[in-house]
Amino acid sequence: EATMLQLNSTSYRTRTDQNLAANLGGTLKLKIGIIGKPQAGKSMLFRLLTNHDASPNGKAQVAVGRIPDPRIDVLAQMYNPRKVTYATIDFWDVPGFQPGRSSLDFLQSVRDVDALVAVIRAFDSETVPSYSGLQPYSDFNDLQQELLIADWTLLETRLERLAKQKAKNPKAGEELAVLEKCRATLEQDLPLRQLELSDDEEKLLRTYDFFTRKPLIAVVNLDEEQMRTGSYPQQAELEAELDRLNVPLIKVSAQIEAEISELEPEDARLFMEELGISDSGIARIARTVYAHLGLISFFTAGEKEVRSWTIRSGDSASRAAGKIHSDIERGFIRAEVVAYADLIRCGSMQKVKEQGLFRLEGKDYIVQDGDVITFRFNV
Repeated sequence: EATMLQLNSTSYRTRTDQNLAANLGGTLKLKIGIIGKPQAGKSMLFRLLTNHDASPNGKAQVAVGRIPDPRIDVLAQMYNPRKVTYATIDFWDVPGFQPGRSSLDFLQSVRDVDALVAVIRAFDSETVPSYSGLQPYSDFNDLQQELLIADWTLLETRLERLAKQKAKNPKAGEELAVLEKCRATLEQDLPLRQLELSDDEEKLLRTYDFFTRKPLIAVVNLDEEQMRTGSYPQQAELEAELDRLNVPLIKVSAQIEAEISELEPEDARLFMEELGISDSGIARIARTVYAHLGLISFFTAGEKEVRSWTIRSGDSASRAAGKIHSDIERGFIRAEVVAYADLIRCGSMQKVKEQGLFRLEGKDYIVQDGDVITFRFNV
């Protein structure tokens, strides 16, 4: 007997990191490391993202944060489900990095994450003084240099071993050639994520844990006055460096975000309007992380549950079905597709059908932003 399942796809895509997406596997359980110097505000940001306190002993701490998506809320209003489930990310609050001190804990904590969010302090505060002064560009550069040095150490060690194996190992030459490309990139003071590689070269590098291959997003933490003016110390230098490295920049104020989180929705909206903020910084961080990794969301929508799932941008309808259950992918018959905007405009799936807005798609159909799909399958 054929079975139907309905789902929606939407995304906040800015840039696809194909290397990361290729390595995430089927579960797409994301791990994002939040890094920064002490008193940059990363632990407060961690708490706002996850509603979970940072570790009191300064150790790495992990908690789950949800991906805000207004489309889930709209679908929930339409279907009035018993349960609403958002897509999630595991956020790691990494021990604060201090130049000149042992970086073992710092590096061990970021080794296994999929991407990094660097929190950079620009805010002034009498209660949380900055012992080294407000220098966001210098602070970011210190973090970047630590990661570059760690990659240099790993690279040089491996190059020495490969040079000795080259005569006996026929594949050593191919790997050596890729690592020489890595060395040329690091010599330009550039992270390895800047290096363009072929598919075969990508496969050779996947066994390495290079820190600067991980996608990186910068979050500059401002005070209220800086949020109003859009200006902060070393702004030109920091933004020029981030542009050189193709690193996205998000401006937030963790203190303001904390105040907003305690307000009633209408009061929060008015406060944000007064500051010229259209969306919360927490929502922008979560969505930017999600989009920067080349991922999209799809929704299952019905009376029982409205739920957001995660797939890679470019995944087919059958792979999207398999995200929900392998039986749906294995027994895939067809997908009945309607645009999310059409569903909202019509107000119900019945009216969508009456207006002939369904499309019949096969298993190779590439799921698009805003698709609402009814899967038919037989197992």
